[in-house]
Amino acid sequence: MTSFRSDKADPVTSKTQLIATLADGSKPASAWRIGTEHEKFPFDKATLRPLAYDGDRGIRAILTGLTRFGWEPVMEGANVIALAHKGKGTISLEPGGQLELSGATVETLHQTDAELQEHLKQVRIVGDELGVGMLGLGLTPDWTRDDIKWMPKGRYAIMRRYMPIVGSMGLDMMTRTCTVQVNLDYASESDMVKKLRVSLALQPLATALWANSPFTEGKENGFLSFRANIWRHTDPARTGLLPFAFESGMSFERYVDYLLDVPMYFVYRDGFIDVAGQSFRDFMNGRLAALPGEAPTLADWTDHMSTAFPEVRVKNYLEMRGSDCGDARHLTALSAFWVGLLYDTQSLDAAWDLVKGWDEAARAALHLGAPRLGLKAQIAGRGLQEIAREVLALARAGLARRRRLEDGKDESIHLDVLQETVDSGLTPAERMLALYRGAWRGDVRPAYTAYRL
Repeated sequence: MTSFRSDKADPVTSKTQLIATLADGSKPASAWRIGTEHEKFPFDKATLRPLAYDGDRGIRAILTGLTRFGWEPVMEGANVIALAHKGKGTISLEPGGQLELSGATVETLHQTDAELQEHLKQVRIVGDELGVGMLGLGLTPDWTRDDIKWMPKGRYAIMRRYMPIVGSMGLDMMTRTCTVQVNLDYASESDMVKKLRVSLALQPLATALWANSPFTEGKENGFLSFRANIWRHTDPARTGLLPFAFESGMSFERYVDYLLDVPMYFVYRDGFIDVAGQSFRDFMNGRLAALPGEAPTLADWTDHMSTAFPEVRVKNYLEMRGSDCGDARHLTALSAFWVGLLYDTQSLDAAWDLVKGWDEAARAALHLGAPRLGLKAQIAGRGLQEIAREVLALARAGLARRRRLEDGKDESIHLDVLQETVDSGLTPAERMLALYRGAWRGDVRPAYTAYRL
């Protein structure tokens, strides 16, 4: 068995150490990799209801079943709360039982797709034995918050108590949403800043292209991505588009200053200690009420970095976080979209030329409009569908120039599903709404079959 985590780390004595945690992520383009993460909702195929942790069809049973494929249990107390596999990443649990694959770092999108297909095959084998399916949507289509069972992880108990204090939908975010994200590298501080700015500016476009959460508790909710709306009402201190990233002087240090202002959730010391709302700055000065006189470790800082939730998160890599989970093609396409834009200098430069004239107000308006309007949203006098066509062409060209071939085909084949959306102007959510208003006859339950992974 693998222990939950180790608290052995160097003590933090200066901000310089914190800046170094980001700067040390810089690497040459030859060492850049792709790390894809996605979540999905396990459900009982007989009842279409969420699963508890325990029981014959519970989350524990799924995790235990997956160990036959070489996954090793990760324990918190007596509970299996994750799985690890050397060279293949981790499988972990979100608060409402969402199953997340944090994949290995790979060189090509063909490898990303193969990893995804292998994972989904393993999950289907175990799920079919248990009578469990996996739903690939950004939001549960008909479950209420009370329907969902909380997973037995200490950090989630702390967040569950704190979330209602700072936002009206934090508990919905924790239990009723699923996303797909890709983690990408940068070469230097200036490269990080450029990629951060481009990806923040275009995150609403990604929200629109992947939007597929138009239902809440069995009814239309007025959004194409209600998941994105939920994030807006989670905790303004740790979410959003990071306007400061576009200011002169943006740097690793400036992002560290932001993180120091993000309130803490917890500290781990042989268990989770609730410090929600308190300051990491005070922790560095030995003034944390729960641990008086004690300085944080770098492990504490790593934990704290993971509790900021902007649309693009900086660690010692960049995380693109603005998209609903989708079907298998959309999961790989998310990585393809951002790799094509950010890992090719020519496409990155062109993308920056496209967005650099957008001011803070325009970016904020698009951030609000895209979840409701999808590709019908506008910015700077242009429709988002028109912009999407241009951006997708840049991503496709960037992937073609990478020349990572499999069976004679480059990585741009993984963008084809997005081309269908851009050409039609219809997001996945709008296609789903058409089914709901037509063949589904106002019933969201067919989604569990149509969008099963």
